[in-house]
Order: sequence, then C-alpha cells, then structure tokens
Amino acid sequence: MVFNRSLLAKAALGPAAGAVLMAFMASGAIPAYQMYSVALAAVYTIVVLSVGLLAGWSGIWSVGHPAFFAIGAYFAAYGSGHGWSLEAVILGAVTTGAVLGAFLGFAGARFSTLYIALLTLAFTMVALEVINRWSSVTGGDQGIPVIQLDSALGLGTLAGGGVEPQYLAVGAAAVVLAIAVPAAASGLRMRLVAAKSHPLAARTIGIAPEAQSSLAFAASAAATSFAGVLLGLITGFVSPDPFSLNFGISLIAACVLGGVGTIVGAVAGGIYLTWNPSLSSAVGLPQPVVQGIVLVGVLLFLPGGVVPFLARPARTLLRKLRPTPPPASARPAPETVSGLQPMRPTRADAPVLLRVEHLSVAYGGLKALEDASLSLREDEVLAVIGPNGAGKTTLLNALSGLTGSGRVSGTADFAGTQLFKARSTARRRLGMGRTFQHAEVFSELTVAENVLCTRRRIRPRDRVAAAELLEAVGLADVADRRPGELPFGLQKRLDLARAIAEEPKLLVLDEPFGGLDAGERALLAQHIRRLHESGTSVLIIDHVLDDLFSVAHRVLAFDFGRTIGEGTPDTVLDDPAVRSSYLGTVGGRAQLPERTGEQRSVIRLDGVGHTYGGVVALRDIDLDVSEGVVLGIAGANGAGKSTLAGILHGSLKPSRGDRQAGGTVRTSLAPEGRALFKTLSLKENLEVAAYAAGITGAPLRERLEETTLWLPPRLRDRMSVSAAGLSGGEQQMLAIARALIVRPDVLIVDEPALGLAPALVDEVYDRLVRLAHDGLTVVLLEQLLSRAMSVCHEVVVLHEGVIAAQGRPGDPSFATLAEAAYFSGERQTAATTA
Repeated sequence: MVFNRSLLAKAALGPAAGAVLMAFMASGAIPAYQMYSVALAAVYTIVVLSVGLLAGWSGIWSVGHPAFFAIGAYFAAYGSGHGWSLEAVILGAVTTGAVLGAFLGFAGARFSTLYIALLTLAFTMVALEVINRWSSVTGGDQGIPVIQLDSALGLGTLAGGGVEPQYLAVGAAAVVLAIAVPAAASGLRMRLVAAKSHPLAARTIGIAPEAQSSLAFAASAAATSFAGVLLGLITGFVSPDPFSLNFGISLIAACVLGGVGTIVGAVAGGIYLTWNPSLSSAVGLPQPVVQGIVLVGVLLFLPGGVVPFLARPARTLLRKLRPTPPPASARPAPETVSGLQPMRPTRADAPVLLRVEHLSVAYGGLKALEDASLSLREDEVLAVIGPNGAGKTTLLNALSGLTGSGRVSGTADFAGTQLFKARSTARRRLGMGRTFQHAEVFSELTVAENVLCTRRRIRPRDRVAAAELLEAVGLADVADRRPGELPFGLQKRLDLARAIAEEPKLLVLDEPFGGLDAGERALLAQHIRRLHESGTSVLIIDHVLDDLFSVAHRVLAFDFGRTIGEGTPDTVLDDPAVRSSYLGTVGGRAQLPERTGEQRSVIRLDGVGHTYGGVVALRDIDLDVSEGVVLGIAGANGAGKSTLAGILHGSLKPSRGDRQAGGTVRTSLAPEGRALFKTLSLKENLEVAAYAAGITGAPLRERLEETTLWLPPRLRDRMSVSAAGLSGGEQQMLAIARALIVRPDVLIVDEPALGLAPALVDEVYDRLVRLAHDGLTVVLLEQLLSRAMSVCHEVVVLHEGVIAAQGRPGDPSFATLAEAAYFSGERQTAATTA
C-alpha cells in the first residue's frame, strides 16, 4: 500500500469529521437525546461500509451480516457479565466473525450471486435460531444486558448505555473510514475487483478467486462484528430484534441508496438506516413501505446511488478542465509487418524451456487434444497453427490450467517443474504470462490498475515500472481510463502489458493479431520482437498467417487435436497434411444442378462493412447472391464469415453499406454451432422455429410433415427424443431442417461440417446439394476451401474481412488464385467462365 499526500489528505477527512462531530457532542450543540442517534449512525456506517465494499469489490451480496452484527453484540453482553476486558471482547468478536466469514466466502465462491445470497440467508436464520434457543448465554427472547467493560490498556471503563460508548462509536467509525481510503487504492482492492470481473483471467496472473472471496468476506464480517460490539455498548441491552432478516434487507437497501462500493455512500447509508424510523413516522407509513418507495426511486432514477450521482458533475467538470492528450491509437506504426527485418535466429545450444509430451484433453467423450507433443527452447518463438477446432486454444488452456472440467493427461516440464501438478494460480509465479483471444481485461479497473493488480503489494517502484510499461506499449495517455472506453486495439495492448508485467520466461499469446488493422499488427509484431530480444520465449497461435510467420522461428501444425506437421515459416505449408488441414480434401465432386443463363440477384451487398466495438469484421463487401446458385464463402477462422452470414440473413444490420433483397425474399440461417435447444425434442425444435415465423395450425402440421421427410430415416423415427441425444452430424441435419421449416428462398448454412467425421460431412453436403436441385438458393460458409470448391457454383474467398478472390470453380485458373488469396489475402478476382 502506497501513501502519498493526496491519499493521506483523503484518509484524514474521516478522523477530522469525527473529531469535529465529537467536539459538537461535548459542547452540547447536539442535544443529549440526539447523541444516541449520532452514535447509532456511526455504527451503521461501519456495517453499511462492510456490506457495500464486499458487494462492490468482490461482487458478493450478503444477507448474513445481521448474524455477524449479532455476534459482536452478544460478545459484548457475555463479556460484560464475565469480567472480560474491552480488548478481549473486541478480539473475540472480530476473530469469530472473520473465521465464519472466511468459511462462508470460500464456500460461496463456487456459486452464483443468487446462491451466495441464499447461503448467507441460511446463515442468518441459523444464527437467529441459536440465539433464541441458547438462552443460558443469550437470554433468548428476553435479551441480556451489557453492564460495563473495563479496558485492559488503561483506557477506562465503558458503561453500557452511557455517554462514553457514544464517543467511542463515532471515533471508531472515523478510524474505519480512514482505513478504507488507502484500502481503496491498494493492491488488495484491485485483486478483489479483478477476481470478480474475470475469474479465469485473474487466475493467469496468480489471483485465486476463492481465496479473494474468502479474504474479502472475512474482513467484512470482522468489521461488522466489531460494529456489533459498539452497538451493545451504546444500547446497554442486546436482544434478537435488531438482527432480523428485515435488517439484512435494509442493509442492502442502504448500500444501494448511498452507492455500492463507495466510502462516502456508506455514511449516507448509515444515516438513512438511523433516521428511517423517524421518516416513516413523519409520513405516517410503515417502515417497509417507506423503505420500498425510497429503494424503487433510487433504482429507477439514481441507479448508481445518491453519492455517485452527486459526484458525477464534479468529475465531468474536472475532466473538462484537464487538457486532453491525443489518443494513443492515433500514433502511427513506423512500419508494416512486411517491412520488418527477419527475426534474430535462436541459439542452437539453448536449453529446452517447455517440453510437452503425449498431452490429451477430453471433455466427456470429446477429445479436444490427443497425444500432442511439443518442445520450446529458451529464446525461441514457436507458432502453432491449425483450422478452427484443431485444439490450439485447448493446448494453451492446458498449459495455463484453465481446462475446467476437462480431463488432462500427459506431462509438461516447464523450467524443471511439472506444470500439470501446479495450480493454475501458481503458474504465473513459475514464469508464465498469458493473453486471450478477445482481450479479457478487467473492465472495472483502470488501465494502470489492470497492470498493477499483478502485484500482491504495490510499492512506489511498482507504480513507476507500470508507468514505464504502459509508455512502452503506447497506453500512457489512457492510464486513468477504463478499458471499456478504449477501442479493441488498445485493449489488446493492455492484455499484452498485463501478461508481461512481471517479465515472464514464457509468454503465451492466443490470437494476438485477430481484430487488429495493419498498423496495429505491425506494432504488435515489434513488441513480440522486443520481448524476444530481451530473452522471453513466446508460444503463439493465430489465424493471420502472414503476421504470425513474420515473428516465428518454428511452426507447429495441429488438426483434430493432433500434431500433424512441423517446419519453418517458409516451409511448413509445403507439407501436404498441413495444407489439406486448411484447404481440405474431397474424394469426388458432388453433382450440382446446371446453371442456365443469367439468374436474377436475390440479395445484393454494396460497400458493406461491420465493426464490433472498434473491431473491424468486414470491409467494403460487394456481393451478389444469384437465384438458384450454391454460393460458397470460404475463409479461415476470424475472416468474417459468420458476420457476413448474419448480414446476408438480415438479422445483423451492417455498420455501413447497403443490403438489398430482390422482391420478397425469405432467408433462413443455420448458424455455426447449430444453436439447438438441447432439452427440447426434435419435433419441438422444429415447432419453435415455426412459431417464431407465425406458422400455426394446419400449415404447421403440413410444414412438419414436409420437413420431417427431408430428414434421414433414423431421425424420422426419433422425433420425440431430445436434441442432446443426437450425434454431431444428426444435430447438424436437425439445425438445417429447422431452418427449412419456414420454406426459405435463401438458405444460409454456417460451417455445416464443423466437428463432423468425414462420412457425416458427405451426408450433410449431399442433402444440401439436393436442396439446390429443388431450386433453393444456398449460401455455404466453409472453412475448407476445397470443400467449397467441390459443392458450389461460385466461391468467394474472405481474408481478414475483405473479399480476396471470387470466381467459379470451373475456371482452371481460379483454384490457384483462391488458394493464394486464402493464405496471403492478396485481392484477386478470377475471370469467371460459364
């Protein structure tokens, strides 16, 4: 925890306000009958702060804090009757609350917010039952008095219900608020928020979400138990009434009213809890009614809470007064990937840093990786390639310990340590950094905090190092902003900065070039080269092969979970097995219906482009879909095929450009991954699609009969079976049938062969070709180029969101042009032949 003048000044505000308030109390400016309410508000402030920060920093909503409040109060009552000192009572209450809170936090970390709330609710109910039945200690329903507590440190005697405890309550609240200010700027808060925001990404930087939840709950429960001791002292009597479930709900309402996770908001919440009974009496309504009206009003009109709402104009004004630096994304990359110098060769005598042997990962009956092996030397950049579903990301997840319920077998030796025996959170300490395909950053932390949270303790030199790192990756100008305010390219840089913050021995990069423009890719390639020059080994997977090969020393190819080839960047694609994994192989060409003359255009795209939050998926697409043709759209994973499918279907509106449909054209989409309702039967899956299209009654029965006849016999006899019981190929045919039930003019099928055995692929495509013979216009989005060439009248090759080649498979020169466009992306158009 680092203290500076600004932080110390903020922390001093609480004690200063407490001192002023106690001076008013001592001077008589606050009437005696109001001093109790002031002390009660101070106690409630501590409780609301503990509940609010637990929710805001850890995402845990607790209904169990009335039980911890009761623990402290009954400790005070029991200790006063048995000669305990004030310090012993506080220590006992705080320790008991912390232990029970740690248990609840650890037990609830595996569940959703709803289940944690239910768990804490059950804890409060059990605690109330114990209080009522353990009458020899608690007094049961009759309660128990708090007589007095003597200080073992010579601080005097505190009589229950006297004036001295009121001063103690105000002073204690001031101290707790002062402690909360530096805690909000500490690494502890950053790691708690990181674990809440993205548990998987948090594990890759050594943060265990279960441990963080347990720690946060322990601290929150300890503070609430301490507040319970204060409550017992200022009231002089303890009974079960103040600790009911209604109080737990009131606590949550007070947190929301003031502002969840805010320190000043806790003060507002404490004041609200104290004077809510008076407000109810003034308006003549029951407390629950008033509380409900206030809470509904806040949720509707001030969803962030009163304090954040009032503070927002001040923050806006300060931003306007500060000079705005130019965005980091505006800095031009000094060169392109093609202009970079060749990679420095690796040392021939470099020792092996990572050796993976016979690695297999299975999810149920699905083997995502099977008997994969690789070795990576120190000072080497190893690229792993393969089509979608080849097992590349599963390999990285296995190395990172993020396989979830997958069964992992095999060995992985990393710098002399058996990697698979180490916890996922320990692999960061071993020297492994990891990025993610979609830049999984911590959205509730600033850019600088995303880097700083990798440290358990944040020292001044850590902040200097983080600032230097952000400067190196071009993020210094946006260090105080949240990742959600940045374009995707800058989020990718932040993901990289977080991964290299502690100078790992091995950097694992998951599709780092995906979604970046040419300048951003060149800048990333420079970063990878600098890391290599500094001695970091890199394992990298990507589908953008030209950028990937520009920074790699060696390339390993995967397909269907197995290693199928290895070589240098300029030779690996010469391997027939590697080439066919991308382009595919087919035994024979399906017989397509003959095209006669020029068909009319049914869908036309003019200058279509699309972006997802700054990520460019499609650029300047001009495309005609002619009636009665089978149009193939081929491209590697990430080329933009699924985005184009959504735009052709009409379910996705392009960011720019125009989509025109000739006349009334009904389109239907069988999406990638099938998107079936697994718990519904085959018949029910078809009926849902029909209902969505407004088809009911006799037309529905007719469509069901017609669509069922299109399915193979083995599925017609199982229409009442749930979709989850089908094989992959059978699920794909059901997905296509569901799209057909609306009798579309254009059928769009996205990756129909994904994850299917060759025999099932042939069956699915044979049925699609039969639809073309029936006059249906079919658009196939296919990862394998040769498959698209074998079953389509026309083929479009997408590369990084642009049409790189377009032509007819019957053109002898088109195959060569299409293959070059598939890998390199050079925009070429073949002369079509009839």
